Amino acid sequence: MHTLSINQFRDHINTHIDQVIDSHNPIKVTLDCGKAFVMLSADDWEREQETLYVMQNKSLMAQIVDSAASHKRSK
Repeated sequence: MHTLSINQFRDHINTHIDQVIDSHNPIKVTLDCGKAFVMLSADDWEREQETLYVMQNKSLMAQIVDSAASHKRSK
C-alpha cells in the first residue's frame, strides 16, 4: 500500500482519487499527529464488506466448501 503525508495527499487530491479508483489500490495517508487513514474506492470497499460477510457466515462458507469439493470430484 502506498503511503503519503497529508500534505502530499492534499496537494494532488484529484490525482490520488483517480489513482485509487482506477488502480484499485488503496492509499494510506498519515497525519502530522501520527494518526492515519486509508482511502479506497467505494467499489473496493463494498467488495471487502461482501467478502467479510461471506467469510463470517458459516452457512455460506459451508456451501462454498461443499461446492468446491463437488466440483473437484467431477473433474
